[in-house]
Amino acid sequence: MTCLRPTICFIATLLLGASGQASNDAAPNVPFVPAFDRFGLHADIDPSTAGRLLISELSCTACHKSKEVLLDPKRGPVLDAVGSRVRFEWIRDYLLNPAEQKPGTTMPDMLSALPPAQRSDAAASLAAFLASLTQPFPEIKATGANPVPMEFWKKGNAQHGRQLFHQIGCVACHEPDGSYDVVAIQPSPLDQLLEQLEPDELREMGLSSAARRVNSVPLPVVAQKYTNESLTHFLLNPQQVRPSGRMPNLSLLAVDAADIAEWLMTRDQALAVPQPADNARGDDAGIQSGRQLFVQLGCVNCHDVKGLKPEASVASLESLNLSSPLSCIQATADDSSIREPANQTQATRKAGQPLFELSSAQESALRSFSSGELQDETEMRLLQSNCYACHERNSMGGVGRFRKPYFETVGHVDIGDEGRLPPALTGVGRRLTVAALNSVLTGKGNIRPHMTIRMPVFPASVTKSLPALITMSDGQSARPLPADAVFAKGDRNALIEAGRQLMDTGCVQCHAFRGETLPGTVGVDLEGATKRVNAEWLHDFLKDPGALKPRTRMPTFFPNGRSQNSEVLDGDVELQIAAMYAYLNDLPNQPLPAKIQEARAQDYELTPKDRPIVIRTFMPAAGMHAIAVGFPQHVHFAFDAENLSLAQAWRGRFLDAEGTWFVRFAPPADPLGEHQVLLPPGIVVSELKDMNSQWPDNAEKAGATFQGYRLNKDGTPTFLYRLKTCNLEDRIEPDGDGGLRRTMTLTQSSSTESSSLWLRMNQGLKLEPDARSDGAYINDQGVTVSVEESLSSEIRTREGTVEQIAPITVHGQRPVTIHLRYRW
Repeated sequence: MTCLRPTICFIATLLLGASGQASNDAAPNVPFVPAFDRFGLHADIDPSTAGRLLISELSCTACHKSKEVLLDPKRGPVLDAVGSRVRFEWIRDYLLNPAEQKPGTTMPDMLSALPPAQRSDAAASLAAFLASLTQPFPEIKATGANPVPMEFWKKGNAQHGRQLFHQIGCVACHEPDGSYDVVAIQPSPLDQLLEQLEPDELREMGLSSAARRVNSVPLPVVAQKYTNESLTHFLLNPQQVRPSGRMPNLSLLAVDAADIAEWLMTRDQALAVPQPADNARGDDAGIQSGRQLFVQLGCVNCHDVKGLKPEASVASLESLNLSSPLSCIQATADDSSIREPANQTQATRKAGQPLFELSSAQESALRSFSSGELQDETEMRLLQSNCYACHERNSMGGVGRFRKPYFETVGHVDIGDEGRLPPALTGVGRRLTVAALNSVLTGKGNIRPHMTIRMPVFPASVTKSLPALITMSDGQSARPLPADAVFAKGDRNALIEAGRQLMDTGCVQCHAFRGETLPGTVGVDLEGATKRVNAEWLHDFLKDPGALKPRTRMPTFFPNGRSQNSEVLDGDVELQIAAMYAYLNDLPNQPLPAKIQEARAQDYELTPKDRPIVIRTFMPAAGMHAIAVGFPQHVHFAFDAENLSLAQAWRGRFLDAEGTWFVRFAPPADPLGEHQVLLPPGIVVSELKDMNSQWPDNAEKAGATFQGYRLNKDGTPTFLYRLKTCNLEDRIEPDGDGGLRRTMTLTQSSSTESSSLWLRMNQGLKLEPDARSDGAYINDQGVTVSVEESLSSEIRTREGTVEQIAPITVHGQRPVTIHLRYRW
């Protein structure tokens, strides 16, 4: 069947260039659909999904009905009060050339099929009609939390608005200001890897999407379209105008919305083309003519206006002949100057036939659409709402690598990507309860107040099906609650008290309890955790955090499936997990963990007396995954559990815990003692092809993962990590002469293979032999490292760094032990 009012069609070649800024090469007349631009254009989603995405986002089914719910149209803004919101001149010019007024718009050119002489008159009549649709702006009622000054939209602070725009999440979709300064952050190991790989290597490793720049949703020249008042009210409640939720609600205060509006208006003032006052906005006849055109041209199919309904139905989506010469998919954006679809003449095109200028990629995606094919509905809903702009799910999406610096923590506390970026959605249906998912989507589930970005609120019509879809997609088990499964083993109250004790073994250093914290705490509040998190997932996460959340900051308390605390519940792992669950499940009725109750009454300086003290903290030298270990011998060190590096050592006093426990968003802890020294950085053992290979910059590049630590009888930790083919146990303790002795035991993971490893004993800007020990070298930091075993070491220089390395061979599962000594 010939399409008389053709399907609203498809989107662009790359619209934006480097860092998301508008590219000089971009075709200006193409619609921009974020998820298609990011994924569909690069075949990261299958062609049929890409076609469906475009059909819904360009509102094809607003005219061409379909029975598929996934293809429901996005539709355009509600226009009942558009005359109060948008300037008359902008409406008129927008109707004459939508893409020129608003690059990337998904609004088609509805006047292109009219004779040129009629287009200006039609635009003027339509603009007159739309400008006549006015309503008073809603009254914003002030509360204690939301002050509303008189005429607040006139009192915006542009500087604060600029800051909000870059902090609360606007730049997840829209272009940042290139001159806005962000706090420098340490690139993640993945981002460091992306910087070094070539395009073909990125493709081979499946990292092309992660490395690609994410283009921005274009904005119009807002100073030409809006007034301060109308833009402020739009930012306060976007869904009132755009019920599709593609522009979500960021829960702004009235004064904050005014600040952002003031910045946008001020920023765009220089771009706004002066418009002479146009008093000829149409008489009653012109308004009536515009009203009739609004229906006749099909505008009413996409836009709500009270009292107006579509006049006639057109062919259903499924019955369209997409190969027809009258189909709008014949249009092409290869030549951005075209104004009519290929193979169509002015005589064959119908008045009201929409015109999109399209790329071959969108045309191909449309042709790949086939009604009734099975689809991942969860993925489609997330694509439509552009959830992938912030969240990663199943290795797709997430904050673009060049936008990450704009995602910060309150006080700029560096707690890694996991602490400042929106959480991944991989497996979230297994992780969160349906009630928790609903709470998050409706704006009631903020448990990360340390993040500046805000979880936006989407309309219920958009999100109501998501919790059930995600749960169905990810699957949930009917396993019984951990606590209920083992309560029969002991007294319920005793089990809960054991769980409270276990909270003090590390949980209190990163989490709040009922709003109470050791005030250096940055993590989420554990109150309500058992209501938010499914019991099975919580059990498995406590048992092995890294298995469910790769690169998580959450340490494992049960390395190799064994408890580090044998004194509680006899070290029974399942019973301890059940106890923690039981305590958290009854937290509102239970006393807080002892450290939170007692810490302010303590002396915050930690002084090892009879046993070593092990504390997880944040330290300048050892980073956000620091494990500080203090010994009664007054020799101490800090271990970087992220990079598997012995980072720092010192003698004398150990550590002041006040910053870690009591100063919210505190700076990292500093050692108290003297004779502080930075030790050779990086992992000490790695696989290399040969002695000329570059030493890996971090543990991830070395293929190494931290597996936690265990304490021996005297309380000294042994750090456990897994290399590509070996397991390594690493114990560091005082050597009796004011230095440190490091004992490393390597075991091959397979009994029939051998591994060729290299040991890097020392490194620095320079290395010189130390006469006090054969084979020992002292670096520019004054650190001498010696090896007790007879190893054939080599001195090499790479990129200005001098290294002492030696080969090690591990055969079968026969352990190989190496002893290093550090003196300074």
